[in-house]
Formats: sequence, structure tokens, C-alpha cells
Amino acid sequence: MTRIRLFSGLAAILLLAACGSSPQHNFYLLSAESRGGASGQSPSLGIGPIEIPEYLNRNSLVYSRGNNQLHIANFERWAEPLEDGIQRVLGLNLAAQLGTQNIRPHPWQRTDAPAYAVQLWVLSLDATGQEAELVVEWRVSQPGEAAPLERRISRLSQPLPGPEWQAADAASAYSKLLQALSEEIAAVIRAAEGAGGS
Repeated sequence: MTRIRLFSGLAAILLLAACGSSPQHNFYLLSAESRGGASGQSPSLGIGPIEIPEYLNRNSLVYSRGNNQLHIANFERWAEPLEDGIQRVLGLNLAAQLGTQNIRPHPWQRTDAPAYAVQLWVLSLDATGQEAELVVEWRVSQPGEAAPLERRISRLSQPLPGPEWQAADAASAYSKLLQALSEEIAAVIRAAEGAGGS
């Protein structure tokens, strides 16, 4: 009986020690790169919906490892759902680039539709080797109009700081990729505004 208690006690101690030494989770956010002020109310922008591939739809950061394999970084996690982070950052970037505070996340009221709606389908978001890459199909439309103003697929890349990059470097690179995407989208909206768009 004493031996059983002794072994049970040792097992409990080892279990507690193992729990105490478990790696801590690290959490990451995408960040807006645009710092300009946004003071106007025009143009009004609707952001979303944002669609991401199912393999990216998880808390952990995910990277490709070649040969159709994925690496799921179990202790490196997003602090918010990835599609929410992309929507938030895209809205902040476009607000700064277009000088407007009138940003509405999807869904918006049908009776209060924005002048321009921006929709994204993320096809790939990855950090591998020495660069991060974003492949995304996006559309800018004017609610109520049948044809979009612009619809295209953008393939953007951003260098990583050497082969020993960390998850924080990937999150920073992804943020820069969203900044570059925001600039492409803002250029389309500026051209529409200059041509007399709403």
C-alpha cells in the first residue's frame, strides 16, 4: 500500500512538473501600417466579407513546409480570428490612405450602404524560406451597381529577416503585405472618385 501511495505521489509530482514547464503561448496581431490622419466622411467604405482558406481558419499560425505539407505552430497564435484581423487592418489602412473616417465592416444596413464595398478572397498567406507571400482575389464595387469597378488577383511578397525568422517577423511581414494591398485598392477608389464616382 505504501509503495502504491509513493508511486502515485511521484506520478503527481512529475505531472505537475511537466505542466509547469509547458511552453507558453505567444499571441500576435496584424497591424495597420498607414499612419496618416483620417478626418473626412467621404468616401464611405464597406470592408468585407473577408474569406480565407479553411486551413488558415484556426488560432495557430500555419506555414507550408513543401511537399504539400503544413506546419501548425501550436504555441504561436493569432490574438483574434485571422479574417477579423485582415478586415480591421484593411479598414484602418484604407481610412488613412483615403482620408475618411466613414468605414463600415460587413455586414452593413441595406438602407445605409457605403459608396464603395471592398471584398477579399485570400487564396494564400504564407511565410516560407526568406519571404512572406499573399495571394488574394479582391473586388471593389459600388452597392447597387451590377458590375464591379475592379476585380483582380494580386500576388504580393515581402522579404523576411533571414532564414531564422520568428512568428513575430511573419506577422509583421503579413501586415506590410496588407499595406501594399490597401494601396492597390485605394488607387482604384481614388480613380473612381476622380472620374465622378460616388
